[in-house]
Amino acid sequence: MTETQPLTYDDAVRIAEADPAVVGLFLIGSNAMEGLTTDHSDHDLFIITAAGATTELQRHHGMRSPNVDLNVVPLDDLLNDVVPEYVRYAFARSRVVMDRTGGELTAFLEGKGRLDPQQAFEHADEVLDAYANSLYRSVKNHRDGRALAGRLDAADSVGYLLELLFTLECRPRPYNKCLEWELERHPLPGWDTAALLDTIGRIVATGDSDLQRGLFAEVEPKARKAGHDKILDEWGDDLHLMRPRA
Repeated sequence: MTETQPLTYDDAVRIAEADPAVVGLFLIGSNAMEGLTTDHSDHDLFIITAAGATTELQRHHGMRSPNVDLNVVPLDDLLNDVVPEYVRYAFARSRVVMDRTGGELTAFLEGKGRLDPQQAFEHADEVLDAYANSLYRSVKNHRDGRALAGRLDAADSVGYLLELLFTLECRPRPYNKCLEWELERHPLPGWDTAALLDTIGRIVATGDSDLQRGLFAEVEPKARKAGHDKILDEWGDDLHLMRPRA
């Protein structure tokens, strides 16, 4: 294999399977999630090595090509969470190609799909407040004739809302391209998937204040039931602007 001939996905798997230094392989991204691939999808492959072991594949670490992106990571580093938190969702929906760790690698990846309950509660406080803030700004801007600002704040609010809804379930928020895929296969309890997607789609497109208020009317009791009254109550009378008009 020469430097002018980048590895293909099949090449990388074949070499890794024959190398005792490699103890695991897994895919993230579209090729790990059935139904998400397009003609432009590559293979995002993680090659996991044993502690202190070396592999010829190391020289391809960081390779980016139309066919495959390669990351070579020692098992100890992976288990110690050296990979950034923003890849949590990708890890949670990864596909294990090979696991020679006695299941440790598979269990680690599956664990990424569940947030620590206390950390999730604290994070939900933060994103609930951010959601309320963007919603409040959007409704005020529409009221005051600032249509563009209202739409921009509405779009911001939807991002915080999605973060909130998944965090309340101790689940990582999916990337935007995976949202429909995720909800169709793993719905959020208490939400009608089709209705939720339709509503947030229309809010992002139009910034409609009544739609935003109607959605908040569904979010507020769920947030209170989960124990986040304090964050909501701190908004005081401003909550009236966020709630549906009488």
